[in-house]
This record gives sequence, structure tokens and C-alpha cells, in this order.
Amino acid sequence: MSRIQKKFTDLRRSGQKALIPYITPEYPFTGMTLGLLRALEEGEADLVEVGIPFSDPLADGETIQHSSEVALKNGATVDRILHAVSEFRKSSELPILLMGYVNPILRIGIDKFFEACQSAGVDGLVVPDLPPEEAAEITRASRRCGISNVFLIAPTSSDRRIREIDEHSTDFSYCVSITGVTGARTQLGGDGGLDEFLLRVRKNTQKPFVVGFGISTPEHVQRVWQFADGAVVGSSLINMLGNASSQEQAFRSAIDFLRSLRPT
Repeated sequence: MSRIQKKFTDLRRSGQKALIPYITPEYPFTGMTLGLLRALEEGEADLVEVGIPFSDPLADGETIQHSSEVALKNGATVDRILHAVSEFRKSSELPILLMGYVNPILRIGIDKFFEACQSAGVDGLVVPDLPPEEAAEITRASRRCGISNVFLIAPTSSDRRIREIDEHSTDFSYCVSITGVTGARTQLGGDGGLDEFLLRVRKNTQKPFVVGFGISTPEHVQRVWQFADGAVVGSSLINMLGNASSQEQAFRSAIDFLRSLRPT
């Protein structure tokens, strides 16, 4: 059983749901990725999603775009990210997902990329600009290396499409809460459309699914947990990290913020 499978199995057995922070490595300071992973584990993250900074992030809003620009200037590379994951893996079994666009993977080489991920202890991969029907080569390489594929379900996805994505995703799928880009929001699907969408996803999936894009508050997390197996929090965490004046302050703030998101 993989680390991801074990995590979702353990959560379900205990009647709990996953809280999944998204981070941009090397943001806002150079050399902080490993320490931030450790801080998020202390803050009781269930999985961690680590972005691969890219110069043309189509699905990312202003916050993550800015953090990616800073990260690239701070020297964030795939090699550096994988080194941090490898160091973290020496003392932790917390599942780690990478989220990145297909171009950097192709530039490195699919086999080389997945072999490096396997060696570092990466558990899963989300590629937002790669639909399942175009992912055959990446899917084969990931399966060979024991890396979970996570595909996206959009609010515009038909019931049939939801079933297809559920089938293609290895351990779980990722629901996008809105049609648009990432970003912290004060309201989450206030018109009721989100609830209807997530009910459709629950009806048409057999594997766990998580929800991301726009989740910023404990109320958002609680609402998503009513339907899904996990909630992904990204832009609001990155906004908070961007206000830190030191690595130590960023780590402490990340721990406190993550703990505050769990509904009481």
C-alpha cells in the first residue's frame, strides 16, 4: 500500500478528512523548502502539494504566479525541489505530491523525471495542463516508478467525464472548485453550484477526491469536507508566507495557520 493509499485509508477509518497545503518551494526565501515541509507536518498536514515553479502557469492566479517568479529568482529548480523532498523523506512518511506543468517534465525527459521523483520519495503528481487522454506516456512512466497520477475534475465536467477521470487517477482525483484560476476568495460557490457539483462528483467516483482553488478559511474547509475527502489550501497560505520577515517567522506562521483551518 502506498503512502497516499494508507493516508486516505487511515483517515476514512477514523472518520476524518484530509487537509492539504500547497506551497511554492523556495518562497519567499532561498533555502526554506525543507524547513517548510517540516513545519507543515508539525501543523498536522495530511499530505503536502509542492508546486514546480513555471514561467507560464496557465491555471495559477496572481498569488501563485508571483510566488513562482520569486521562487525561480531564488533558484527553485526540479533538482533542488527533489533534494528537499529526499532530505525530508529521511525522517517522514508524510505523502508529498508535486504539481507542475508538462513542459518542464518534457524538457527533463519523462523517464528521467519519474526516476528522479521515485528516488527522492515523491508520492504523486498533478499536471493541470495534461488531460488523461494525452497522458499515456507519463502514465506508463509513473506506474513503473510507483508515482500516483492525479487528474483534475472541473465544474464543467459531465458525469461521464468525472467517471473517466476517476478511473484514470491512481489513488484520488482533484476537483477544481471554480471555472478559472487559483486564488484566495472570501466566498466559495455561494450560489449553491459548488454543492451540486461535489454531489455529482461523489455520485460518479469510487476513489477519494479532494477539492482546491479558493479555499481560504475554516468555513471553506468544513463545507468542502461535507462532500469530499480532502481540501487543498494554497493561495491563502502563500499570501501569509509572503508577509513573513524571516524563515523562522514563516515556519511558525505556517504551523499556526494550518492548525487554524481545522474546524473546531
